Amino acid sequence: MTFHRIDRENWDRAPYYEHYLSQKCSYSVTVNIDITKLIERLQAKVFKFYPAFIYMVTKVVNEHIEFRTCFNDGVLGYWDHMLPSYTIFHNENKTFSSIWTEFSRDYPVFHHNYNEDLKRYADVPGFFTKSNEPDNTFPISMVPWVSFTGFNLNINEDNNYLLPIITGGKYFKQDGKTLFPLAIQMHHAVCDGYHVSLFINEVQELADRCEEWMF
Repeated sequence: MTFHRIDRENWDRAPYYEHYLSQKCSYSVTVNIDITKLIERLQAKVFKFYPAFIYMVTKVVNEHIEFRTCFNDGVLGYWDHMLPSYTIFHNENKTFSSIWTEFSRDYPVFHHNYNEDLKRYADVPGFFTKSNEPDNTFPISMVPWVSFTGFNLNINEDNNYLLPIITGGKYFKQDGKTLFPLAIQMHHAVCDGYHVSLFINEVQELADRCEEWMF
């Protein structure tokens, strides 16, 4: 993994970054993603939805520098690629753990990596149970018990947390479609409405074209 420093003196976004960072301005957007075709394909292959969700959002994050921009040891820049750090639920005591998985654009490879990590850590209690989490991760969580229409997290890191925060909800049927609540929280210093729209539209496109990556 490589971290690329941003030259703020020659950065087109510098005035927007300075303004919204000083304003401590973050925002969240919640949408329903149509996963009708995706669910049908997952069911045909006897695959679970969660790893497909993690794959899609991580693939989109890795397509755009804006979603990989953050501070690293106080330096503003962006990672050349990101890895997903996601929650897994422990039904026995109703707690969760946060683990991470090596990402691959090749879904079968990522699916294998995910299953290997789940096999090893699914029954391990604790908060952060997979050690040596690299710096180039971003958070994903799932609330599969409720279909929400809005979701917001508040992180106080001296206003320095710039990475996207992704949360999924319980998918549901409506008008013959299967819809999935997807919430994304952004920091306005690095991402505008245009960028969050890119994120949403590209996740939807991946769901629509799932046969191209889910072999």
